[in-house]
Amino acid sequence: MGKVRVVVEADIRPTESEEKVKKALLNIIDPETVSIEGESGIRRIVMTSSTLRSLEKLRYMLRAERILDAARKAMRRGVQGDRLVFYLHKQALYVGRLSFVGGDAESPMGAVRVTVEHPDPKRVIDWLAPPTVRGRPIFEIREPPE
Repeated sequence: MGKVRVVVEADIRPTESEEKVKKALLNIIDPETVSIEGESGIRRIVMTSSTLRSLEKLRYMLRAERILDAARKAMRRGVQGDRLVFYLHKQALYVGRLSFVGGDAESPMGAVRVTVEHPDPKRVIDWLAPPTVRGRPIFEIREPPE
């Protein structure tokens, strides 16, 4: 199959703690690399991985919070070719909650941007947030579709 790339990134505002932003992102990804970009003012933390398995925490949280349908809808809006992009509320993520937002404007301290490059982003959505009937998944894809 094609190449997989996962990027989770967020701004670190001057009033924010780098450690707290890092903690928020680590709630959903087990990255292979972590970097801080920018010198002064707004910096950006970028976490990357070459495997969907790095998003197991996110997958688990979607089920624990019972928001599969809302997540699926938000994710499907973000499919562009072989790329899936969606945004999460940064402060909610810091306290271990998932809240999908449309972008930076809906999250006071900026949103967390999740980008997944994959040959079949719809299959990635099926793995992360399968369709449900009365809140229960119709099917589960056990292994990430690498």
